[in-house]
Amino acid sequence: MTTWTDGKRRCFWANPKNERYIRYHDEEWGVPVHTDRKLFEMLLLETFQAGLSWECVLNKREAFRNAFDGFDPVKIAAYEEAKLEALRQDPGIIRNRLKIRAAVTNARIFLELAGKWGSFDRYLWHFT
Repeated sequence: MTTWTDGKRRCFWANPKNERYIRYHDEEWGVPVHTDRKLFEMLLLETFQAGLSWECVLNKREAFRNAFDGFDPVKIAAYEEAKLEALRQDPGIIRNRLKIRAAVTNARIFLELAGKWGSFDRYLWHFT
């Protein structure tokens, strides 16, 4: 942690030239999440982050939100091949075929776990 020119203490990894990243650091990073929709958003984004920087994914977050129906796991779980192909053509997101398919698989498993536990939040937090 270092103290920045604005007087706030931030981690070394927060890029001072990226306002989006600074907001993420200050408002989201390390904050417990309990809403299933937000948890699914983070799961989906983390899936696409594999092998890339978090900053890269964060910069595309709104494009992902638009492309993936507001991170609605019910809609994503029902995606068919035509939608998957449209996603592979979307220049605003990371267009990795396997990651796009994983988003659908993850949505289905997310919904299954949420159904068994009452919410995905309950499933996750039962480990703590």
